[in-house]
Amino acid sequence: MPFYFKLPDLGEGITEGEVVKWRVSVGDPVVEHQVVLEVETDKAIVEVPSPRAGRVARLNKAEGENVQVGEVLLTIELEGEKMEKPPEARPVSVSVVGTLPEGEEVLASPKARSAAKKLGIDLAKVKGTGPGGAVTEKDVMAEVEGAPGVKPREEARPEAERAERGDRDRWGPVERYPIRGIRRSIAKNLIASQRTTAFVTSMEEADVTVLWNLRLKEREVARERGVHLTFLPFFMKAVRHAIESHPMLNGSVDEEKEEIVVKKYFNIGVAIDTPDGLMVAVVRDVDKKTILKLAEELQELSKKARERKITLEELKGSTFTITNYGSFGGSFATPIINYPDIAILGTGRIADKPWVKDGEIKIRKILPLSLTFDHRVVDGVEAARFLNRVVKYLEDPAMIFIESA
Repeated sequence: MPFYFKLPDLGEGITEGEVVKWRVSVGDPVVEHQVVLEVETDKAIVEVPSPRAGRVARLNKAEGENVQVGEVLLTIELEGEKMEKPPEARPVSVSVVGTLPEGEEVLASPKARSAAKKLGIDLAKVKGTGPGGAVTEKDVMAEVEGAPGVKPREEARPEAERAERGDRDRWGPVERYPIRGIRRSIAKNLIASQRTTAFVTSMEEADVTVLWNLRLKEREVARERGVHLTFLPFFMKAVRHAIESHPMLNGSVDEEKEEIVVKKYFNIGVAIDTPDGLMVAVVRDVDKKTILKLAEELQELSKKARERKITLEELKGSTFTITNYGSFGGSFATPIINYPDIAILGTGRIADKPWVKDGEIKIRKILPLSLTFDHRVVDGVEAARFLNRVVKYLEDPAMIFIESA
């Protein structure tokens, strides 16, 4: 009998994903372990391989559609066997024009459904040219010409485009964008953090003039090794050493068992801005790596994140998070905790400011810092002491190297 390939359990509690791209079409031969599609889930794009060899008989999902773990992705006709009915009856389907009889569900992209609804086109009567015979937006527009009571193609196209992104409210035109992919993952994580944690933000400033000059001095050495040296590796080391005195900030809360889980390892998440949204890549074992090694790893993770080649494993397992919004011009902020971490440190833009140094007012390089912490776990006094300790390491970076293993 044919093999019905279902979306496998991808781990980390993931229950669904979005079909980004099919790598095969109906009729294509596939071999075992061949990548057949890309699924976006929890901020990462995962390549999904086929567990069986054969020929693609049907693609059950169109690009842009969501798929639940356990749902059939595609049907593979095994060698020497013919197609049979799926093992489970599909539920009654509702199209944009009403209920369809069993077995007549229309496979169509979200854009096609939106355009068809706006134009009054029956998707069941449209011949699909997409993957697996899926109806595309172009197929819907091609059906417009000659349809009774429907505007000619040239007049209808702008209306169909508005159906996808445009609309009107009482006061004028608006644009609507579906919350999906990375943006949906970000929204779910932020809501979980806001609902679960009792968050408070503490702020401080650090005179990082010495650190500024140190980075300028060593930047050329790093460049010769192909590494771009930023301030982030120094921030990570400062946090790692400060945690030694304040371990409660390095962990999470087990809500079910009502326990505080203090981590004895140092995996620091770093927020990375990408064209598709914010990702938090995790640098593991910060205590065991040099400044240059951290810079190299950050450079590599940032590149992978922006190219959408980062893996789920590289986005999981943080014990503390740093977000450097200063690179975009921000100063102070109230960063949201990267759930389930207990704390997140926000670093602002380093700026020249008048500062009292050795009893005199001088122009110094000043770094704004914002620490958001879960007040259920950490009191304000401890958070302030932790932040002040981070400041000490940043103002005297020699301490970082003296205390490093």
